[in-house]
Amino acid sequence: MRHGKKVNHLGRKTAHRHALLSNMASSLILNKRITTTVAKAKALRKYVEPLLTKAKDDTTHSRRTVFSYLQNKESVKTLFGEVASKIADRPGGYTRIIKMGDVRLGDNAEMCLIELVDYNTLYTKDGAAKKAKTRRSRKGKKSEGAEDAVEAPAAVAEAPKAKAKAKEETEKKTKKAPAKPKKAKE
Repeated sequence: MRHGKKVNHLGRKTAHRHALLSNMASSLILNKRITTTVAKAKALRKYVEPLLTKAKDDTTHSRRTVFSYLQNKESVKTLFGEVASKIADRPGGYTRIIKMGDVRLGDNAEMCLIELVDYNTLYTKDGAAKKAKTRRSRKGKKSEGAEDAVEAPAAVAEAPKAKAKAKEETEKKTKKAPAKPKKAKE
């Protein structure tokens, strides 16, 4: 029995599985999305997410650690360059698996798309404000509330002034200059 064994072996020996995941991770980093089976995508997610977390800290040690997994200079360079800057403020969950609903013709395996979350602009709203980070601890809650209380009256006091000013500007634009009387012909 295989109680408590969580690793999906993907029908491969250890060396073959590591090579497969390394190549898929490199392809994912370079191309930002790849099409594969659901089982491989789930295994790849467990493999690549710790590497993406490690890429946030750009040190020689973390570069060497990631290179030992990927074995590809171009993908390491891309990961620590453009990908790390995009995922810098994300606290995890860097990949998304989208099931495509179709199956592979040869073996009827369910296919899916795995992609880096920050590179798909379909799911992000344009101009949406970033959510403030929330903490689960109550450690600094009193000081944050005090700052908000100080800022709130100032913002409330400024709001009517801004509205009045905007209203005056629109009235000026809509007003026309008085028409000059035409000279009557004699």
